Amino acid sequence: MSEMASEPLGREERTPVSSSPRRPKNYLNTSYTARSWLLTTDHKRIGILYMIAITFFFAVGGIAATTMRLELLTPYGDLVGAETYNKLFTIHGIIMVWFFLIPSIPTTLGNFLIPLMIGAEDLAFPRLNLASWYVFMVGGFVTMAAVIFGGVDTGWTFYTPYSSVYSNTAVALVIVGIVISGFSSIFTGINFIVTIHKMRAPGMTWFRMPLFVWSHYATSLILVLATPVLALVLVLVGIERVFGVGIFDPSLGGDPLLFQHLFWFYSHPAVYIMILPGMGVTSEIVAAFARRRVFGYTFVAFASLAIAILGFLVWGHHMFVSGQSIYAGMVFSVLSFLVAIPSAVKVFNWTATMYKGDIHFDTPMLYALGFIGLFTVGGLTGLFVASLSFDVHVHDSYFVVAHFHYIMVGSTVLAYLGGIHYWWPKISGRLYSAWWGRFSAILIFAGFNLTFFPQFIVGYLGMPRRYYAYAPEFQVYNVLSSAGASILALGYVLPLVYLLYSLQNGRLAPDNPWEATGLEWQTSSPPPTENFLEPPIVTHDAYERPSATISSSTGGQP
Repeated sequence: MSEMASEPLGREERTPVSSSPRRPKNYLNTSYTARSWLLTTDHKRIGILYMIAITFFFAVGGIAATTMRLELLTPYGDLVGAETYNKLFTIHGIIMVWFFLIPSIPTTLGNFLIPLMIGAEDLAFPRLNLASWYVFMVGGFVTMAAVIFGGVDTGWTFYTPYSSVYSNTAVALVIVGIVISGFSSIFTGINFIVTIHKMRAPGMTWFRMPLFVWSHYATSLILVLATPVLALVLVLVGIERVFGVGIFDPSLGGDPLLFQHLFWFYSHPAVYIMILPGMGVTSEIVAAFARRRVFGYTFVAFASLAIAILGFLVWGHHMFVSGQSIYAGMVFSVLSFLVAIPSAVKVFNWTATMYKGDIHFDTPMLYALGFIGLFTVGGLTGLFVASLSFDVHVHDSYFVVAHFHYIMVGSTVLAYLGGIHYWWPKISGRLYSAWWGRFSAILIFAGFNLTFFPQFIVGYLGMPRRYYAYAPEFQVYNVLSSAGASILALGYVLPLVYLLYSLQNGRLAPDNPWEATGLEWQTSSPPPTENFLEPPIVTHDAYERPSATISSSTGGQP
């Protein structure tokens, strides 16, 4: 690997950590006892604790999805019955939304990187950060207890009055678990907001911050403002279920549409809790591997805030067929088209950043390109379902399932894996297999499209979602989806294998294997416990690169 031709951002302002043959004491080798990890207040260790937890929950959600796809290989319910199938798609949705997709990037990469990126020693409230992980784990295991004690069959949206009155499954226990985990999200959001406001290094102005930090700032605002609404509506469901108070059940004088308004007021901004951090990851990767500054940095930064704001105004597009006013539907339709504008700004700016860039197709860049492709498909089909007439046709069909998964699952997972591969040398101090990394990125992209693109077609043709049996003419599309899911599962397992293998057998990583420009690349790999040996001082704009030509490098082990 060639060395950089000149020093990157701010390096001249601090002691070079790579000049010494002995590495500084880092967060990994200070202590290996379980107690030191479970009581740590180091943001880097807490990020790894979250990474282990969400990997477990991702596996649980993936097992449920795999069982569903096996059932849907044939038109007839010959593997599981209707009741079991209802529980499978419910627990799949609950676990994947609240215990993987929402926390995946902020709690892992956000926890690990935000202090490093802004030149801080830690987050503003280290003990609150540790408490957020414990709260998250308690919420997760309470939710898993509901699976053990009979499961839940309401769907992850908990539509009333079925969830509040009529379901005889463990709805109340799941609600308790989700409400508890919501406090973890609020704690994390508060921590990020205060840290970004108060702990930036000298010279790190707002418009010198990496776009990864901007995206997490916008995400944190949504977490703090929207999560209490979810907690409120789920508590009301529990009150109606346990005490019989008429809130949502029409037979008790309640209004079921009130639940949908409150639920989607949180849950549509939650879409951007999932996707905004992935946009931040993609901005960092594209800038690093195109060897260029991000085109239109200010527009991309403000686009994150615009998405966060407009995301609160479009919840009604989930209710076009619910009986709400046609005029309200028209307003929500227009607003839904408007929220696509800042998202498109990001895609166009990433494209412009790559234009005439010196692009290197290392593993993180392949994941970033996959993210852009899947997000573009998901965003364009989002305009379809934002149109009232088309939404009436495809509502509650597999078209909506495909759109949701392209945006939420495909885009978020590819961004998460791209970020893991990009920062893995910094997190672990080791290099992974470049060949296996590229192979897994291509395999996941191919498997995902084979899984979900046929669902656009079968949904448009009229196959409803959440059915365990279907008309025989839809079987070919379901076979394609199930075949794609098997490829996708292999693609998800491979990174777990070779990344864990690299912890013991990978070559030692240099401090900056990608020749990137951020502050996090100017400390050792892995970083010292205090992040920097000398307090950093920022003197350059974000993504400003040395004027000399920089040759290719790889953070993967050949």
